[in-house]
Amino acid sequence: ILRTETLRSKGEGRAGCQTWIPKIIKKRVCTTFVEDSFSNGTRCQCGGAREAHGSVALGDYFSTAIVNHWDSAQHSSEYPTDAFGELQFAGASKRLSYFLRLSWDTPPAMVYTLMTAHWGLPIPNLVVSIVGGEGRAKVKTWVREVIRQGLVKASQSTGAWIMTPGLREGVGRCVGEAVRDHATAASSVSLNKVVALGITSWGLVHNREQLVNPQGSFPAKYHVQNLSPDTCCLDINYQAFLLVDDGSVGPRAETGFRAKLEDYISHQRTGGERWDYEIYVLVRRHFPSEAESDKLVERALSIYQHRDLITIYHGEQDSPNEFDTLLLKSLVGASRHRASEEDSPYNDELKLAVTWNRVGFAKSELFNGDIQWKYEDLEDSMTDALINDKPQFVRLFAENGLNILDYLTYGRLESLYRSVAEGTVLYQLLQQQLAERLGTVADSNRQFSTSKVAKKKKKSGPEEITLFEVAELLELLMGDICQPFYYDALGLEQTSVKSRAFRRASKLLQGECLYRNRRCLFPWASLFIWAVLQNRSEMATYFWEMAGESVLSALGGCKILRELSKLETETEAKLSTKDLAQRFENLAHDVFGSCYRSNESRSFTLLIRKSPVWGGTTCLQMGMGADARLFFSHDGVQALLSQIWWGDMKRNTEVWKLVLTFFCPVLCYTNFISFRKQEKEEEEEEGEPNEDGLGKDSDSLYGNTVFSFADINHILHSHRPPKRPYVVSRWRQFWFAPVTTFLGNVLMYFLFLLLFAYVLLVDFKPSPVSGLAVSEYVLYFWVFTFVCEEIRQTFFLGSMSYRQRIRVYIQDVWNKFDLTAITLFIMGVICRMFTWSYGFGRDVLCVGYMVFTLRLLHIFAIHKQLGPKIIIVGKMMKDVFFFFFFMMVWLIAYGVANQALLYSYDPNLDRIFRRVFYRPYLHIFGQIPVEEMDVKKSWEMDCTHNMTLIQNGEEPCRTLSNNWLVVILLVIYLLATNILLINLLIAMFSYTFNKVQAHSDIYWKFQRYNLIVQYHSLPSLAPPFIILSHINIFIKRAIRKVPSFKILHFVLQLRGKAANRLMTWENIQKEDFLSAQNKLQRSCDSERLKGMSVKVDDVLKHVTESRSFDHRLRALENEMEYCSHALSWIVDTLAQGSTFKPSRPPPTVSGAKSKHTFFTETMEWFLPRVIHT
Repeated sequence: ILRTETLRSKGEGRAGCQTWIPKIIKKRVCTTFVEDSFSNGTRCQCGGAREAHGSVALGDYFSTAIVNHWDSAQHSSEYPTDAFGELQFAGASKRLSYFLRLSWDTPPAMVYTLMTAHWGLPIPNLVVSIVGGEGRAKVKTWVREVIRQGLVKASQSTGAWIMTPGLREGVGRCVGEAVRDHATAASSVSLNKVVALGITSWGLVHNREQLVNPQGSFPAKYHVQNLSPDTCCLDINYQAFLLVDDGSVGPRAETGFRAKLEDYISHQRTGGERWDYEIYVLVRRHFPSEAESDKLVERALSIYQHRDLITIYHGEQDSPNEFDTLLLKSLVGASRHRASEEDSPYNDELKLAVTWNRVGFAKSELFNGDIQWKYEDLEDSMTDALINDKPQFVRLFAENGLNILDYLTYGRLESLYRSVAEGTVLYQLLQQQLAERLGTVADSNRQFSTSKVAKKKKKSGPEEITLFEVAELLELLMGDICQPFYYDALGLEQTSVKSRAFRRASKLLQGECLYRNRRCLFPWASLFIWAVLQNRSEMATYFWEMAGESVLSALGGCKILRELSKLETETEAKLSTKDLAQRFENLAHDVFGSCYRSNESRSFTLLIRKSPVWGGTTCLQMGMGADARLFFSHDGVQALLSQIWWGDMKRNTEVWKLVLTFFCPVLCYTNFISFRKQEKEEEEEEGEPNEDGLGKDSDSLYGNTVFSFADINHILHSHRPPKRPYVVSRWRQFWFAPVTTFLGNVLMYFLFLLLFAYVLLVDFKPSPVSGLAVSEYVLYFWVFTFVCEEIRQTFFLGSMSYRQRIRVYIQDVWNKFDLTAITLFIMGVICRMFTWSYGFGRDVLCVGYMVFTLRLLHIFAIHKQLGPKIIIVGKMMKDVFFFFFFMMVWLIAYGVANQALLYSYDPNLDRIFRRVFYRPYLHIFGQIPVEEMDVKKSWEMDCTHNMTLIQNGEEPCRTLSNNWLVVILLVIYLLATNILLINLLIAMFSYTFNKVQAHSDIYWKFQRYNLIVQYHSLPSLAPPFIILSHINIFIKRAIRKVPSFKILHFVLQLRGKAANRLMTWENIQKEDFLSAQNKLQRSCDSERLKGMSVKVDDVLKHVTESRSFDHRLRALENEMEYCSHALSWIVDTLAQGSTFKPSRPPPTVSGAKSKHTFFTETMEWFLPRVIHT
């Protein structure tokens, strides 16, 4: 009926759409006047006055004469309700409450449907019913705190209904205020989570006549003015009121209806998106007043029969914050009674424990070994713990039966990304990627548009975020370090054209998306990336502990967080992101340090191993992308770089020996330079090939670290590498080492600069008829080899697309120097070929020579002392740039004023520019033309006052009248620039120097990696002989199709047993490190204080329990004393009688006897006498 009437009333007004309510909801009116014997016939037993009863109620005198007790079912009748609709409290906010007057026997199903379907109250996940405490007596402080901090706060997190009488007095008023305060402090999303529902008697409501309207009130104006001692006003903070009517006046009608409504709700399957469980417990808390304490004795005795369902809360002893734990314990106790009826009776309590974040309770009550949890029982709670950032529960579930491989599918991973909170950077970035895929953002302007995404969100919703958007976001953050994530799962191929990738993804996602049902290939790593993207510190740390490849994972998290910090706009979020990034860098540094101390060779393999989890990247590549200076400063990383730098030569080889061998190559065949080849041969002789093609040495089981060409040959061949002639092998070992390439390039670059300087200073003549000089041809050919090398570095190095290669090439500062120098050189050469532009070409070549010379600074990066100085100079250039703006303000202000005061008229632009900008700049360095500035000084310069001559270029004469102002401005300008600004610049330089110098070793080791990588990838021959290497490379790569093996120095692919053993060894080292960290943390002062506080709390609990035992013992002693006195009186009475003569006299109390002994002897004497009687 309710649904039919609701549908029928669609489209009508708000008042008209509720006209069906009086047809199905009734009220009750007293129809029989039963006289109250204490009122002298003026009042009925229903509480109403005689005048308030109708003629029908007063007419049947005979029936009323024989009735002794008024009963609502017999003496009242039902009529259509006349009080329903919306309620607005006068003088309060515009928020409306719902109210309904209904009969006590109204079906609860009808009322529940009305509240949820028509009033729109959220379906409850828990119902808390508070009984008692309705009086006007002042509520105790601890009761207020329990309601505010315990009950309402716990209910708010679960979306509960709190049932009270809803009156503006006693506990009901405290509940209303607590709900109001929590709703004000909560976010707008959770405002409707807690519903305060008032259920009270219609006859108890003050000013109830204001609610009466047979057509319904929309709204009814209700004035709160309670002056009557028999009635109470409704509380303003309740969302709905059920005014139960039994035809009487007073608090008697709602008890039965409230119990039926609670019972009905407890049997409903309720819950929204986050919950789906049955409400089976109605929690009651009694706050009886002293006047009603005697009436509750019988009820208390009946309740005590189910004492295993009773949980007592000591309000004055327990903390209000422990109320939710107490509530959970009571629910678990109730669940034990239905354990035989349901397969999973504890699921609801587990969800409540997760919602209230009571992991201690879950460990002690739910995961203590008594309950056998299934995967299906933990699945939803795991999702809730992940979304709401509760890592302790995630750890608990993973340790107690939840298989992460079964849990994390690609579909569930997508749902986790869809649950990201709005307003975060991650949410905006995902929406940006979604908008790009849907075509709402132009490809030319790839900038995030909030309005467009908001419109698209209304059409599509956040559920359209897929794994493709996550992959694109990770590609945006990670750059070119690794291959795209999740492309294999989506079935997409990597492409450099974004529009093509978007079209393929859109076509794929329009289908069935079967990938969502597949298991995630690397679940812990995927969850780690998800947590890192949301900047969840504790959650990300736990996932990092569980994921493999701990060093690379920590560096990957550091990379993502540092990229996110650049996109953050809020200062706090930016700082927290940077702190978490630094924390992961420290973890990578410390774990790798543990690995390096355990085994040096395996740790080297760890650095260059390709990771299938992180898109085929290595620790070195990820560390460079993450700007992990601390990680690169580790001795183990530097040892690997040094080994690669020296190749087959020993690291202790002196540089002068290399230089000498460079000019006299025959020395490499002698013992002048020590090589590592003999050591490698000894190792090969000791080991025998196994099934993997590796030696029996334990280190070979974890892969082979590649340092040189000998190592490459060893790794490429399953058995022994082919032996080359001694002359060829030794020649390759010396010339193919990066250190040799570096020295050769440095020496040849010096020769290039000398040749360039010679051409500019000596042999750079106008184009003769006979042609250019030989030195110029050599110079041009030399630069041509530079151009060939830059082209090779840009387009023929690595496996990236051309666009990615160009972007990576441009990002390097020194490559920008090369491009600038080569561009200037080409421009100068072109201009030099023509007579009319010869001078300009020479000028351009001179500037180009400066850039080529500055490029020489790059070689200092290898030096430990000079390397950090290059960084200092670069950072100081930024300081100079900002200082220049400060200086220009003073320079322009003084220059213009000085020129205008000295010369009243001077139209010559050349002189104006020099005197406004150039001359004030020279003042800073002490070049002050006093004769020109001060008219008292003699100035030997021909000048004129003739305007015509001045316009023709003659020097104007100075203005004499205001020269005093010129001198004052000069003094002020020199004070501001020479003292203030110059010292400011010195202070900025000092700060930059101290900041870099304090970490100079870290900076040097970090930039040393770039230098080693660069010269490792260079051909062995330096320009201009590098053209021979280019020809050789072209023949090998383009014609013979021989791949480059030099990349194996920094990238090593491990498969099968070698990869698994290396990962196992790394995990062992990580666990050892974490255990050492935990032991160190437990030994610190703060942890000791925490442990001490826990022990003190336990002692206080024991003391409290001992006090309760003392009270019970005292009560027992009082009862024993009372019994002793009573028995003494009985003994004396019986002893004085003559009915029975005992065989022995009655016992007496002596000093030596205890009360217990006296009591026993008295009973032995008393019982036979009573039996005889």
